[in-house]
Amino acid sequence: MISIVNYGMGNLGSIVNMFKHIGVPCQISDDIQLLKKADKLLLPGVGAFDAAMSRIQRIPGLLDALREKALIEKKPMLGICLGMQLLTDQSEEGEGQLTGLGFIPGKTLRFPASGELKVPHMGWNLVKEVQLSPLTAHLPEESRFYFVHSYYVQVIDPAHCIMSTTYGITFDSVIQNENIFGAQFHPEKSHKFGMQVLKNFASV
Repeated sequence: MISIVNYGMGNLGSIVNMFKHIGVPCQISDDIQLLKKADKLLLPGVGAFDAAMSRIQRIPGLLDALREKALIEKKPMLGICLGMQLLTDQSEEGEGQLTGLGFIPGKTLRFPASGELKVPHMGWNLVKEVQLSPLTAHLPEESRFYFVHSYYVQVIDPAHCIMSTTYGITFDSVIQNENIFGAQFHPEKSHKFGMQVLKNFASV
């Protein structure tokens, strides 16, 4: 069973609907005991980095449960959009006072100010495969995904970058560290391409 972590920030309904569409069972939960029993965890996220980390820290046992599932049990975990950014060490967003989960070493940075570059980055964009991953298997060469974000991820180790996207700059749009995956785009809003990514996650 895939458990979608409910910490109060995320498009939970859209994700559930997409999983139902592809025939993959899932559940939304903030119950620590249920999350500890999950086969896989999906960490959604819409909003600000510090606010999200603060919410996670305020739910008793949630931070420890995420660490145990990802780092000790090595269960597959997927972070989407802000959820991917939370997998990194820190973010330039907000006060920058709270550290991230640190599951994939890297930083979350703001798009550079530019009169020609609209921020947030919103809409469909091509992604480029950097290296093979079970999360991105069977995607066509010209794969497009739906993005909505003002910050982007830069991993420290290039080996952790699976796919990249160019929007003014080239950034890491899919990342992986062993059993831990992140996607900057919204697979639940990305039609057939997003369906394939979620099918892949269900199969890892």
